[in-house]
Amino acid sequence: MTKIIKLVSMFKKSNLYTPLLFTTSSLIVVLILISIFFYRENRDDNIRILSDHIIDDFQSALSFEMADLLSFSLALSEDGNLKNALMADDEERGYRILRETTKRFKKYTHLKSLRLQVLTPDFFIFARSWGMEFVGMPLLWFREDLDLKQYNKEPKVGMETGRMLTFKATIPIVSGDKILGYMDVIKLIDEFATKLRKGGIELFALMESKYLKQATLMRDFPYLHDFVISNQNFNRQLVDDIEKINWKQLIQKHYLYSKDRLYLLEPMYNGKGREIGKYLLVLASDAIERYDKRRESISYFTHFSDDDIGRVVASWSRPNAGFRDSYDKELIASLPHLKSDMKKDMEREAIGVLREYTKSELIDIILYNKHQQKKIGQIR
Repeated sequence: MTKIIKLVSMFKKSNLYTPLLFTTSSLIVVLILISIFFYRENRDDNIRILSDHIIDDFQSALSFEMADLLSFSLALSEDGNLKNALMADDEERGYRILRETTKRFKKYTHLKSLRLQVLTPDFFIFARSWGMEFVGMPLLWFREDLDLKQYNKEPKVGMETGRMLTFKATIPIVSGDKILGYMDVIKLIDEFATKLRKGGIELFALMESKYLKQATLMRDFPYLHDFVISNQNFNRQLVDDIEKINWKQLIQKHYLYSKDRLYLLEPMYNGKGREIGKYLLVLASDAIERYDKRRESISYFTHFSDDDIGRVVASWSRPNAGFRDSYDKELIASLPHLKSDMKKDMEREAIGVLREYTKSELIDIILYNKHQQKKIGQIR
């Protein structure tokens, strides 16, 4: 031991000690910097990949929300009693029909904020489920989404501005070749926000403030970064933290990880494809971890579990069930039966396949089974 101490002492006194120490220290610093760099790069890549998955899932959930609303609209537009009320110009009868229909829907379905409205062919209010105060009022000034209806008689669904920003599905009510009016099925964004909250995602539906000109019922709603918060059940405790983040960076990258929270920003489009605001999604660290674990059994493009997909596939009776060919259908149908290690590659292929489909084709696939069960009302 004494010999070792003497050798170290001699080494310190020699000229080799200082440069060797400098070289070793520099090497350690470089290695630490490289480790930090690759750690940050790896973490950023993981955050970006997870953000893409969450956004894909969110967009799928949003599409299914609208398709679900459209399916109700299609069924309601075929109500024979409602057609009779339109043909007789009986506004009070129309109101009673819509009021009772809404009560049943709120009692027996998940649509708790549902509102029904029937318009005349020239877009005046014929009847509403929530009252008769505005019967006969024109809606074209409030609803720019109705402009196309004068030239396009196809069903439509989207996030639309009006006196409030809401999900709206608009379906022509027809008798033969004649258009009797239009059925509006309206739902608040709050229900969608509640569904996302159960999955650990806090939603802020942000409307551009310029739409307050017609959105008269939202003029007292709070602001966030020059946008109007449209859902009233937003998490107020998060507002201060959101106002402190780098908003410009979030707009540029569409995702931002700050202080154990993940912020995601997606454009909000109306039925015409025009951007009218932003969807802000906020996830805390525990929600991020839960989401990362559970996405093994959740299909990104449907927001449904494997069991949900299996039941839907089993219910299809047409050979291709709305798909372009049997390969596409079999690809989707196989997902619930795959192991997690194989499913990732197949899901990526499925996402690529479905992105080639038009919105109308996807809606046809989603609603195919419901169309089989739709009851057609008779005019007496």
